[in-house]
Amino acid sequence: MKQRTLKNQATFEGTGLHAGRKVTVCVRPASENAGILFCRVDLASELKVKASIENVCSDEMRQTAITVGQGRVRTIEHLMAAFHGLGIDNALVEIDGEEVPGMDGSALEFTEALIAAGIEEQGAERQFLVVKAPVYIDQGDQSIVILPADSFSISYMLNYRDADLLDQYLSLPIMPEIFERELAPARTFCLKKEAELLLSQGFGKGANPSNTLIFEKNRPLQNTLRFENEACRHKMMDILGDLFLCGKFIRGHVIASRSGHALNVELVRKLMMNTEPKPFSKTLNVEEIQKIIPHRYPFLFVDRIENFEPGIRATGFKQVTMNDYFFQGHFPGHPVMPGVLIVEAMAQVGGVIMLGEPENRGKIAYFMSVDAVKWRSPVLPGDTLRMEVEVLKKRAKFGQCSGKAYVGEKLVCEADVKFAVVDA
Repeated sequence: MKQRTLKNQATFEGTGLHAGRKVTVCVRPASENAGILFCRVDLASELKVKASIENVCSDEMRQTAITVGQGRVRTIEHLMAAFHGLGIDNALVEIDGEEVPGMDGSALEFTEALIAAGIEEQGAERQFLVVKAPVYIDQGDQSIVILPADSFSISYMLNYRDADLLDQYLSLPIMPEIFERELAPARTFCLKKEAELLLSQGFGKGANPSNTLIFEKNRPLQNTLRFENEACRHKMMDILGDLFLCGKFIRGHVIASRSGHALNVELVRKLMMNTEPKPFSKTLNVEEIQKIIPHRYPFLFVDRIENFEPGIRATGFKQVTMNDYFFQGHFPGHPVMPGVLIVEAMAQVGGVIMLGEPENRGKIAYFMSVDAVKWRSPVLPGDTLRMEVEVLKKRAKFGQCSGKAYVGEKLVCEADVKFAVVDA
């Protein structure tokens, strides 16, 4: 299959669902292998940033947003769903504000505008991400999994456990004609009891009953349904938009229950970790480490970072010497590195991973909990402590990392650490 882009530009304007500000968007053709690019023309018209997982702002809630230079573009999921659903590989999105307009709360107007602009084939071959083994995210009563399959399909179970919105289920293969007819018209929604809470939290300033289905007693207020299971279809459309952050068309079967944007994005991260080469890897010296985390002597226990992938994983090193201050009392006649300091060293590597993301720079990562700690062997003066740490979960301002510490090939300690990322 060949890559595709637009024949002509498509323009639309409206108000953001959350920020409530008017904004204009112009979608233009883009070159082969460009992907979906976003440009904040009100901030830096020359800067074009790819809508990809490494640019996602992980502290956003109830929407998907990316960092574009000194600003952000919020609520990109419906427009991304239109690109994904219609099979558009490459496009440039020029926007003069911080949030993609909500339109009627669905992807329908985006879809119609893109179709009207025309879609044409390019010379390069389309890139696919082929799922070869199950990849899943499970957070209590929310879950999402993608399984190997020859084509792309989504199955979704909506279960709010509330009389105002009864259970819904749908499974569909994803192709342009099905997306246009079955998913693009599905509008965003919330429960009536959620609406006031969302407004108090700063969300939904541009929402109203005409662009948001507000459910009470299983029916929308001041509106009529386009589908009996419209809420379920909208969730599937969100998945379609969020998964396009992988930058490729997917061959796999997504099965989700109660998932939202945070889980969708984490699935993309984990999917790319399992199927793609490392997108970014570098080494940090101690001066660079101190630019990311606030720790200083005598409480900095990381000398070097390798294989650094912000928000994903890193390998930290500490050279343990007899000059380390803690050996003066632990224990002078039989020096052993305190176990809690090994955990602290792993946590500092985790802090570098979390705070190394652009949106977290200048913040602080606080311990929330430490679980599954095991000390397996003493660490002595002269040892080189190697700490392999990776992110297990990230959600808004919280993260969980898994760490293992080695001396040579000997495992000396392991633990799971949870963080809260807060402003300094």
